[in-house]
Amino acid sequence: MSIRVILVRHGQSTYNIESRIQGRLDASVLTETGQNTARQVGEALQSLKFDAIYSSPLQRAKQTTEIIHSYLESPPPVQTKENLREIDLPLWEGMLREEVIEKYPEDYSLWKKHPHEFYMKLSTPEGERKHFTVLSLFEQANRFWPEILTNNTHKSILVVAHNGINRCLISTALGIKPSYYHSIQQSNCGINILNFTPPCPSVYGENEPRESIQLESMNLTIHIGEKFPKPRNKHKGPRLLLVRHGETDWNRDGKFQGQIDVALNDNGRAQGAQAAEFLKDIHLDFAVSSSMLRPKETAEIILQYHPDVELKLYDGLWEISHGLWEGKFESEIEDGFPGLLKQWKEFPATVQMPEGENLQQVWKRALVSWNEIIRSVSGVGIVVAHDAINKAILCQLFGLEPQHFWNFKQGNGAVSVIDYPDGPDGLPVLEVMNITSHLSDGILDKTVAGAL
Repeated sequence: MSIRVILVRHGQSTYNIESRIQGRLDASVLTETGQNTARQVGEALQSLKFDAIYSSPLQRAKQTTEIIHSYLESPPPVQTKENLREIDLPLWEGMLREEVIEKYPEDYSLWKKHPHEFYMKLSTPEGERKHFTVLSLFEQANRFWPEILTNNTHKSILVVAHNGINRCLISTALGIKPSYYHSIQQSNCGINILNFTPPCPSVYGENEPRESIQLESMNLTIHIGEKFPKPRNKHKGPRLLLVRHGETDWNRDGKFQGQIDVALNDNGRAQGAQAAEFLKDIHLDFAVSSSMLRPKETAEIILQYHPDVELKLYDGLWEISHGLWEGKFESEIEDGFPGLLKQWKEFPATVQMPEGENLQQVWKRALVSWNEIIRSVSGVGIVVAHDAINKAILCQLFGLEPQHFWNFKQGNGAVSVIDYPDGPDGLPVLEVMNITSHLSDGILDKTVAGAL
């Protein structure tokens, strides 16, 4: 039985609006905007039933939790957890960000560029010690997950915490290294959805199947009136809106399509139109698509609102070749290749598709195409591709290898946002992942879970 975790960042605080470093300092409270957006989170979650609710003990998170709690029907009591405290930055807490940059320029540069190497020198009764802030927070996140996931009665859990610890909770669940700490965006009152199917690798060891943890969606903000976060100041590189093609009959029926050129069905074209409506007010500077029919048609539907944008096609973005699996249902695959489908679902990196590809080949060609795209474009644009390709791209944003293939969900017609704030040679930032709210009501991904 899977466990769903809804992970929320607290609403805007007084320190947020003043651009002050908060850390574990418990001096800031929610602003009026923060209270209002917490109410909007409550409205977005009110149809869901939770078996447990956990909050950071810091008051900005507790206030947010209490507001959300008031919107839920017969909710369990809120439990505070010390392992949900925000990152510990004792030498900076309470300071304006600009003051930190001016007073600690080298430290701040290290914090931004190599967060896993950043430390503060603290005086203790035993003498001076190095406090590695991000590494310590990752250890804290690793302690939190087994604390809540080992309760077998909990099927749906709400967690309300902070920017830094939320990043670490997502990272430790998915196997993302501390060096990518700044590559995950967490907006005030942003919603993340993680699905755990025990046993979970972050709890029970790296040899367990990686598909047992899935990031369904990340940093959703549509419920507070924001499609996705605005680009940062001094943004140097492109913003790419990664879209999965709309539904096909084979997606709906659970038939493996791979590189058989199946077209969209009526629902898939409707999903393309819904994605087009969602993106119509976004200025697009470029458009890229796999050259296969289903993503190409999805891209063309989106570009009906952007007639001056030329669509560029990439063969390197084709879906994975399933070889002899293509055109078959799971039952037919099991009959013809006993045990291989289970291996694909549990240890995908070890599977060579019969007369098809393996994930190492998909990783390589997806990366070649992606690097070519980010170096040849500027501004904001769409990249429309397939489930396996999108998952490969998302994994490689964080240096994840093919064994992490199942960790990211990509719904038909879903939109994700990837920024390169320091240019194509800098680390990317995943701003939001797998938005499907334009396809159906609510925050959950209700698209079909058909074959690739």
